[in-house]
Amino acid sequence: MAVCVSPPSQERGTMLNLSSALRLEQGMQTAGTTGGLQNLRKFNNQDFEHLRSLCLSQGLLFEDDTFPADISSIGPNLLPKDELQQIVWKRPKELLRNPFLIMDGVSRFDIIQGEIGDCWMLAALGSLTMQKRFLENVLPKDQGFQSDYAGIFHFRFWQFGDWVDVVIDDRLPFLNGNYLSVHPRTSNEFWPSLLEKAYAKLQGSYQNLHGGYISDALVDFTGGVQMQFSLKDPPPYLEDILKAASKSQCLMGCSTSGRMRNTVLRNGIVQGHAYTVTGAVKIRFKNHWEHIIRVWNPWGHGEWKGPWSDGSPEWDYVEPEIKEELYRKKNDGEFWMSCESFREQFSWLCVCNCTPTFLDFGDQHHTGWSVDRHINLWSPLLTTGRSDYSSAGAVSKNPQYFFKVTNYDPKSYNVVISLIQKNAEGMQDAQKLKIGFFITMENSKVLKQDFSLTRDVSSCFNLSPGTYAVIPATTEDREFEFVLRIFVKNQDYNENANSQLNPMLPMDVPRQKQDSSYKAIFLKYAKQGSAIDALQLQQLLNDMVLQDEMTSLGGEFSFDSCRAILALMDLNSNGQLTLQEFGSLWRSVTKYMDLFKREDRNRSGFLDVSELKSAIQTAGLPVNEQILRLMALRYGDVYRRMGFADFVSCMLRLETMTYAFQNLAKGGPQVLMTVMEWLTLVMYI
Repeated sequence: MAVCVSPPSQERGTMLNLSSALRLEQGMQTAGTTGGLQNLRKFNNQDFEHLRSLCLSQGLLFEDDTFPADISSIGPNLLPKDELQQIVWKRPKELLRNPFLIMDGVSRFDIIQGEIGDCWMLAALGSLTMQKRFLENVLPKDQGFQSDYAGIFHFRFWQFGDWVDVVIDDRLPFLNGNYLSVHPRTSNEFWPSLLEKAYAKLQGSYQNLHGGYISDALVDFTGGVQMQFSLKDPPPYLEDILKAASKSQCLMGCSTSGRMRNTVLRNGIVQGHAYTVTGAVKIRFKNHWEHIIRVWNPWGHGEWKGPWSDGSPEWDYVEPEIKEELYRKKNDGEFWMSCESFREQFSWLCVCNCTPTFLDFGDQHHTGWSVDRHINLWSPLLTTGRSDYSSAGAVSKNPQYFFKVTNYDPKSYNVVISLIQKNAEGMQDAQKLKIGFFITMENSKVLKQDFSLTRDVSSCFNLSPGTYAVIPATTEDREFEFVLRIFVKNQDYNENANSQLNPMLPMDVPRQKQDSSYKAIFLKYAKQGSAIDALQLQQLLNDMVLQDEMTSLGGEFSFDSCRAILALMDLNSNGQLTLQEFGSLWRSVTKYMDLFKREDRNRSGFLDVSELKSAIQTAGLPVNEQILRLMALRYGDVYRRMGFADFVSCMLRLETMTYAFQNLAKGGPQVLMTVMEWLTLVMYI
C-alpha cells in the first residue's frame, strides 16, 4: 500500500495575527448518543447547535478546548521542533473580508494538498465530492460564514459502526505564511481545510493524517464496505469491476508503491502516493474498443504523460462527440490512461459502496445484498495456544456468527466479509493487531481464513449454497473490539427504499421484508394476480409513487405516458407486465426517485435543464446539448422543466435506447451512427 506524500512547497497566503477569544464551558452538553445519521453520536459530547447558540448569545467566537490551537493538535513529530513553535492559527475571517464555506458547489478541483502527507484522505475526499448521496452526510448544510457565524463548524464521519458528529473551531494552522493543511484552489472557499481539520480531530491530530490507507478514509466517509484489488496481480475481471463500480456510483481510489517521498517519475506519476479514480469508460478507438480510466491527483496538478494523457495523439482517433464529452486539456491533476497503463503504474485499486455492488458485474439477474452487523469483543483463548488456530475447536470458543447462502453463480462472488478493529479514540497511531477471520461449515471444517495487519480486513468469496459461520480472531494474546459485517448476495432482491444507495437507512433490514414489498404492490393491482395493463399501471404509479409530496408537485402519470412506459418494459409485447417485468420497472422507478430528489436542489418538484443534465450524467447515460434540448421539449412543461412523472418516462426511454444501441453496436462496424446520433433519432420519434 502507499506511503502518502505531500506536494512540493508552493507560495500561499500571507500571515495575519489571531484575535483573542474567550473559552466556553463544555459541561452543559448532553452525552452523545449512538446510531445512524438520524441519531448521531456527538464526538467528545459536543453539541454543535448548543455551542453555536451559546456563542451567538454571548457574542463570542468558539474556541475548541478539546482540539486546541497548539502543538498538541498538530502532533509532536510532524515537524521539527523549531517549526512547530512557528505555527500560527488563523480564522478565515482574519484572512479575508468575505470567506465562504462553499462557492459554486463542491468539487474535487477545489482541493490542493498542503504540507501534510494526507493524500490518502484527500484522494478519498475527491471521490466523495462526486457522490452527493454520501457528501451530504459528511458536510452538513446548516453552517457558513454569512449567517449565524460564531467560529464553529461540524462534520460527520462513520466510526466503528456509528455516524459521529465532530465539532471544530475554524482556526487553521499556518507555517511561514503558508497553509500547513489542505488549501482550496479558490482563496475564499474553506470547506476542504475545515473538513480536514475535523477529520484530524477524529484521528487525534494532524500528525495522524501523515500517511494512511485510502481504504480507511473511504469507509469513514461512507459507512460502506471496501475491497482492495492488487494491480500487480490483477484479477482477470478488473475491467468488469471498474465498469460495474462506475455504473453503481461507487467511490474509488488507487495508489502507487514506493517509499521515496515527492518522487515524480518522468511519466508524471508520483511514487508512494494516493489518487482518486474518477471514471472508467469503454470507447471506440480505431478498429477496436479501448477501456480507459480517469484518475485525479490530490496535489491539484501533476499528471500522467503517457498514452491517453492530455494532448496525446490517441484522442485524435476518438469520435468528436465522445472526445468533447471526455477530454479536458487542463493542468488540474486529472488525466486519462489506458487500463493497461493503469495496471502498470499503480499498485492497488480500492472500491467502496454501501453494499458491494462492484461485484455484480456480468449479473443478468435482479440481485442485491443483505447485511448482518455485529459488534463484540474478542478475547485470547485461555486454554489453547496460538499454534492451534488451524483447529476449529480452538477458534470456536470465541463468538461465531452464522449466515446462509442460497444464491450461487460459479462466475461471480456472493459473500463479502468485513472485519474492522476499533482504535481507542484519539489513538489512531497506536499499534494495530493482525486480525482476521475463519469461515467454517456446519461440520466445523475451516474453509477460508484471512489475516492482515490493517484496521479493516475485507474479502470476497464464492461459496456454494449452505450454512456457514464466521469467527473473528487475532494472532496475538490481546483483546480487541470489532465490527463484523457479513454481506450475502440474494436473488430477486428489491431495491425499494434504495438500500444500496442511501447509507442513512438501516442495512440489516430482514430480506424477507424487502422482497415482499414490490410483489405485494404488484398483486394488489394485477389482473387476476398475473399481469397489469397500462390503466392498472397508471393507477399503481399515481397511488404508490406520488404519495411523496415533492414527486407529486409535477403532476400525475398520464395514461399515454404509462402506455409508453409499459411498451419499454413489456418484453413479451402483449400489452401487459408480468411480476418479473414489473420488478425491473419498480427498481428503475425507485432509483430515479432517489436521483430526482438529490438533483432537485431547491425542492421545487421540478428539474430544470441543468439539473436534468446532472441527473443524466450521474446515472451514467450519454447526453449532449442537442439531446438535452429535445428531451426538455418533449417531456418538459412550457418552462422546459420536468416533474417526476415526466422524468421517469424520459429516463426510461433514454436508458432503454442506450442499451439497445449498445446491443446493436456489438454486431461490429455495420452500425453506421454514433450513440448520440442514435439517441437524437429516437428522441425525435
